Amino acid sequence: MSQVLNIPSMDTMNDDEFFAFCEANRRNGMHFERDKYGRIIFMSPTGSIRGSRDLDIAIEIGYWAKQNKMGIAFGPATGFTLPDKSIKSPDVAWIRRERWEQIPSALRKKFAPICPDFVVEVISESDTWSEHVDKMKEWIVNGCQLGWLIDPNEKTYMIFSPQNTNPEKQPFGVISGGEVLEGLEIDLTTVFEDID
Repeated sequence: MSQVLNIPSMDTMNDDEFFAFCEANRRNGMHFERDKYGRIIFMSPTGSIRGSRDLDIAIEIGYWAKQNKMGIAFGPATGFTLPDKSIKSPDVAWIRRERWEQIPSALRKKFAPICPDFVVEVISESDTWSEHVDKMKEWIVNGCQLGWLIDPNEKTYMIFSPQNTNPEKQPFGVISGGEVLEGLEIDLTTVFEDID
């Protein structure tokens, strides 16, 4: 579950100061996001099972991206500066190669100013559907073309797009990347097998 830190001096950090702050604390296992109002959000570390599940879905998407070479896949804790000035880190992201290559290399080393074309958010036991649904809607508003919200505990998922920001929950099965990630199909039942 995320927590907003109400420390006034932190709310005034510019992008470079926020990046330096995140880098300094990364070594301590701390992970942060920043909302569109400049508030710093502390993201607590994931539990072991959640971490394994996050890695499994990232591996599937990363392998697909390496094979088709149409874009770049990013794992958990990769920050992106979105058009609304928030800085967010999805569990998995993918950006079309031609868009990524337009970003100057110096900016790629920080929180690149780009919204991913595709994101995955995996709900942990301490998270709520509502906070993640709101986050997925923010991704779409900022330019994301496809978002998967996955709940391994309920074994359900939702697919967000600019055409559908209020999707229905679906039971686990084969999920498709559609036109955004052509050829990507993942059986969520297999990826999120119980490892309790």
